[in-house]
This record gives sequence, C-alpha cells and structure tokens, in this order.
Amino acid sequence: MLNDEDRARAAELLLEAERTGVPTQQLAQAFPGMEIADSYAIQQRIIDRKIADGARLRGHKIGLTSKAMQSTVGIDEPDYGHLLDTMFFQDGQTISTEKLIVPRVEVELAFVLGKPLRGPAVSLFDVLDATDYVVPALEIIDGRSRYPRTIVDNIADNAACAGIVLGGRPVRPMDIDLRWVGAILLKNGVIEESGVSAAVLGHPGLGIAWLANKLALHDAGLEAGHIVLAGSFTRTVAVGPGDTLHADYGKLGGISVHFS
Repeated sequence: MLNDEDRARAAELLLEAERTGVPTQQLAQAFPGMEIADSYAIQQRIIDRKIADGARLRGHKIGLTSKAMQSTVGIDEPDYGHLLDTMFFQDGQTISTEKLIVPRVEVELAFVLGKPLRGPAVSLFDVLDATDYVVPALEIIDGRSRYPRTIVDNIADNAACAGIVLGGRPVRPMDIDLRWVGAILLKNGVIEESGVSAAVLGHPGLGIAWLANKLALHDAGLEAGHIVLAGSFTRTVAVGPGDTLHADYGKLGGISVHFS
C-alpha cells in the first residue's frame, strides 16, 4: 500500500505523460507494493484535478469485461474509469493523435441513464429500468505509462480511457435483445474486428450493475444523465495518423472517425 505522497507523485507522472504524449515508467515498477486500492485512489486524484480545472463528470467506463482479458492481468472482475466532458468526440470528427501515445479503438454500447443507480444489490432489471436509451459507441483507449502494464497501471491510468464517440441510432433498452447487438469494425475500408454484445459478461447491462455495486463501496453511485460505456465486445484495433475507422452496427447504424 502506498502513502499519500506516493499516490500524489504517481498522479503527477500520469498527468505529465498525458500533457506531453511521452509515456512514463510503469507505476508498478516505480512504486513497488502498489495495490489496486492505490490505483483507484490515484485515478480519483487525477479526475478531481481535472474537475477542479473546469472539466465536468459525464459518466463512467467499464473495462476488462471478458474472462480472457481478466486472466491476462491476474484479476477476476472488471475495472472502471471516468468519462469527462473533455473526452467526448463527434461522429465523423477528425481526432488528432498528437498527444496520444498508443491509441486504439474498441466497439461498445453506451447506456444513458434516466434514473440514478446506487448499490448494493443493483440487478440487471434495475439497470434496464433506469436506462433511458442505449446507443452505439467507440471508446478511444491509450496508455500513459509504458507497456507491458499490470492491472495497477491500467486502473490508475483511468482504465486506459482517452475518449468516446457516440453515434448510430439510440434504442430503448427493452425494444431489442441487447445481448445480440452485433458490429463490425473497419479500418480504412478493411474489416479488422467483429463481435456481439453478449461477449460483455453475457449481457452488457450486467457491467452497469457491477459498476453501481462497486461504486457503492466508496459511497458513490451513477447519476441520472450519466453515460456508461458497458465494455468492449471486440478486440482493440490500433490507429494512427491517416486512419479512418467505421463501426457498422447493422440496424443501429454506424460511427465513423478519422485520425490525423
């Protein structure tokens, strides 16, 4: 376990890496003995700093939702990060990679809440009842510390979240079977990945329930109007300057972004 001084130093290292686009040393190496609780505390310090500087909290993201991904980093549950208003991009927008280090894209669904969700004991049915609509989304992920990374590095670094793009057609959560939302992800016109949303814990809404119950341990919850990324149902696709990404969600439409 780290002391407050070490947590503050770790937060500064990640903030500087984000400002400069130069990755910092793996935190697990720089701070031996760092634990998952330290990582969430470091993440919260960074978010608090950005909010103090004028950013606004708009929701959360859930990551590492597949058992295969969890096993690679030695955990048995997902992780989470925060979504600030400064992290949102428009469908069709050109996104600069100048300050991104190892940018990648994931295909997800975003839940837009109409009611607050607070654990413990939040269920899938509570999530569906609290959700106004679900919309296709792309998550832009990045790593502000050097790879390979451990789980403590990933969590401290806002669960690797660098941005979000919403697009396509919003749907009410009970209008379709959310388990069977499928998508294909193309880079420069070539199919790179495809998947179906049941890959996220069996139902993408279960990730939202997990998050609400996890936040309850810290006397926090999800608020009405918050947007929650439920987790990727494809592998990540690396992007660089000149790449155009298009995610085709079938009847739910598509999302396109260009990177410069």
